[in-house]
Amino acid sequence: MSELASQGVPGLDLDVFARWFDAQRPGEGAGDLRARVIAGGKSNLTYEVTDGTSWWIVRRPPLGHVQATAHDMNREYTAMTALADTDVPVPLTFAHCSDTAVLGAEFYVMQHVRGTPYRTKEQLGAIGPERADAVAAEMIDVLARLHAVDPAAVGLADFGRPAGFLARQVKRWGRQLDGSRSRDLPDADLLLARLGESVPASDGGDGSGATIVHGDYRLDNLLVVAEESPAVKAVVDWEMATLGDPLTDVALLLVYDRLATISGGDAVADASAAPGYPSRDVQLERYAAASGRDLGEMGFHIGLAHLKLAVICEGIHFRFTQGQTVGDGFDSIGQAVEPMLAAGLAAMHESG
Repeated sequence: MSELASQGVPGLDLDVFARWFDAQRPGEGAGDLRARVIAGGKSNLTYEVTDGTSWWIVRRPPLGHVQATAHDMNREYTAMTALADTDVPVPLTFAHCSDTAVLGAEFYVMQHVRGTPYRTKEQLGAIGPERADAVAAEMIDVLARLHAVDPAAVGLADFGRPAGFLARQVKRWGRQLDGSRSRDLPDADLLLARLGESVPASDGGDGSGATIVHGDYRLDNLLVVAEESPAVKAVVDWEMATLGDPLTDVALLLVYDRLATISGGDAVADASAAPGYPSRDVQLERYAAASGRDLGEMGFHIGLAHLKLAVICEGIHFRFTQGQTVGDGFDSIGQAVEPMLAAGLAAMHESG
């Protein structure tokens, strides 16, 4: 992790931020601020900011190449604000800025929550297999609780368009890929075509089975204190949250777990390789029990999750090749894209 800097860090001018934040919340952040980029973020930039007494987290989009529909700071801020009084643990939100003239991009400020985002097998392995298993079980339970929240009850009835959600997801990730494609990826075109032909018939209904979905739910988007109960202190990174099919969250979580076995994927996360981490079947059984939901055939959702993660990795790879990433660990992520696409095709074939 980088050292605290008093002169600002890439993407965060501390003098400008301090004036803006003091205007939003007078008396807070009025001292000499220091900041650092939190290591590990591969999409939005996340900073720790302190005046020596209090700590805050600032989130903004990455530098340089940014997809038009990605990195939605207002969406993150809205989701966490709405969930503050539910049994889904989220950081408190303090202020949001839509004026890109302030820092060069939209951003927001939230509570600094104590906890570890377990990303590597070394990190998770250090807490021992029993605690690793318990943390993963709680991860599943928190996801089931999120999917049980009534969107209308928390002011999110208009947070998305549930009807036709899956079909739009296929098209959206195809567009996202086109926006970052810098090389030939034939399996991407094949997977997109297969997904387009296989959208579940239920997707054309009225969306009555939709829930709040996180959109990027995984272990390293949880802040965890493993020796405490509950261990999960906050769910973060809500930029892709919406209303839609909850099985997209479940499938993406399972696909993230596969990264540990894919070349280049371990640069994103390989905590699932730690002793004690539960198998795919165990996680599915726990989610089904906690949610009361019939999971049915997951092939389409697993295929879509592979596409989504491949596109995310390709976007990171594109920014890395353009010299627009901040931090370490970006150089090998592009290697994971083609194996992820091939695995997505295999999942679709097995379900067909």
